[in-house]
Amino acid sequence: MKINNVIKYLFLFLTVYTFGQNPTFKVKYSEQLAVFVFLENLSDYYPDNVFKTEFQKSKYNVEKYKNLISKFDQLSISYSFRFEDFPYGSKKTMQTQDILKKNLIETNNLNEFKLRSAGMIPNKTLSDLGECISEFTPIYNELIYNSNKEKFEKQLSEIIKYSNENQIENYFKTGLVFYNSTWDDSIPFEAAFYPLPNSKGFTASAFCNNFVSAIQTDLKSHKDLFSVMMHETYHIIYDEQSLEVKQEIDTYFKENKSKCSNYAYQLMNEVLATVLGNGYVYEKLDGKIDEGEWYNNKYINLMAKQIYPLAKEYIDQKKPIDKNFIDQYIQLYETNFPDWINEMSNIMTYRYVITENEKDFNTINKMFRYRSRTEYEDQITESSIEKMQNTPLTKMVIISKDAKEKVKLLKYKFKELKNWKVNPDKEFVEKILLGDKSQLIIVNQKKSDLETLIKSIK
Repeated sequence: MKINNVIKYLFLFLTVYTFGQNPTFKVKYSEQLAVFVFLENLSDYYPDNVFKTEFQKSKYNVEKYKNLISKFDQLSISYSFRFEDFPYGSKKTMQTQDILKKNLIETNNLNEFKLRSAGMIPNKTLSDLGECISEFTPIYNELIYNSNKEKFEKQLSEIIKYSNENQIENYFKTGLVFYNSTWDDSIPFEAAFYPLPNSKGFTASAFCNNFVSAIQTDLKSHKDLFSVMMHETYHIIYDEQSLEVKQEIDTYFKENKSKCSNYAYQLMNEVLATVLGNGYVYEKLDGKIDEGEWYNNKYINLMAKQIYPLAKEYIDQKKPIDKNFIDQYIQLYETNFPDWINEMSNIMTYRYVITENEKDFNTINKMFRYRSRTEYEDQITESSIEKMQNTPLTKMVIISKDAKEKVKLLKYKFKELKNWKVNPDKEFVEKILLGDKSQLIIVNQKKSDLETLIKSIK
């Protein structure tokens, strides 16, 4: 798609900034990514949204294109691998879908995209993905982009101007210092925006060296957008801490004697991104602190506000996170929110569930929609229990058959259950705080439905 000369000029000359370590910072529109997101939103698995509404009332809502949407839905493009040498959960699992989106942003056409992405997913899948994007590009432009082009391009130029005027690049450097992290200055940081018409809000995500956001075409508050943008960027900076720094932080949490240290650790990544992005950056851009909610989750919102004075002190003094910071963070968590380690809506955000009834996973997902890290196993065996034990997540085992054998196995594998006395012939739910300071929840299900049993947990 052709972009007018003014926007081309802005892309070339106004979107390159310099951080303290001299990487470039670029703002752009990516048509390829926008069409990919458009296809995602047309899926039956997605809730109602403006993209789906526009498509369904258009002339393109016919069998040919509905079949292509189904084809897109069924493409296996999400593979992942963990960085095994890093402490569990301290570094984001690599997702092929993130790399594919990165390549969509950073290439100029689908041939370049497929060449760069070859070998990441099967070639047939990659070819089918390219076909879907190609077929829906003119549809996306006709239904969404063209009618919003003028407003969107004006928004984009205003975003670039706002970035320049407020030296947004300095907040990246602030994050590098605070997180004791690094960035290779040969790798540009690219922010890709696309229009979101008829919306009162916007969406945002970050991965690799990319920030992606839909922006409403009548966006009024750039400080809101950029505080969220930096929030997501701080997740990347946290993720890029060296192995040595990750191991030091992990040790500080594990050596702390507080019973709350594990769940404080699980919460920290999101809390710190909220503190810096929605707290510090917003305050700098607006001239005053945001008196409203910083995050739409009570645990993250309340903890972020609780540690803000401590974090701001470190930021102002250009001090990186250290043992003193971690110890004070844990103390603030335990002093102000000691009951959180027993609240199911909190501890089930980070969960490892083993059950032999796969329907239980749907029940768990329905009851605890907000989740940060999840692991699921469909066999209760010595091996699956050992894998679960090697994580700091909340551990839930749901027994629905062979209860005597399964109870015996659990007692054998968990030393905390040595003196545990239960009747496997009767229904029960037990919650035990383990030595690694994670909660173990054991459900012995007989007649009651799982949701009722979980709701009975004290």
